[in-house]
Amino acid sequence: MGEVTVRAQDMNHLLADSTDPYGAPYQRAYAELARTHRSRPVAEIVPLLRAAADRALLGFTAADLAEQAQAISTGSPYELRVRVAH
Repeated sequence: MGEVTVRAQDMNHLLADSTDPYGAPYQRAYAELARTHRSRPVAEIVPLLRAAADRALLGFTAADLAEQAQAISTGSPYELRVRVAH
């Protein structure tokens, strides 16, 4: 399980919201990678996740990204704990 802290006003960076014009929600990128990269090597997925996290201005650790990539590769669920800072 990973963990990320997001400011309340930046939740749109993490979660897709059809009413918000912000163009890089991480949830959408993760879902797309999960759809297209199942069974692909973790080492191939990590840089794609890092790029998505950077676009969304989210500070995931290398360990979090590796865990997420492993979940995508194996098709396993991934649990992310989100802390909302004000």
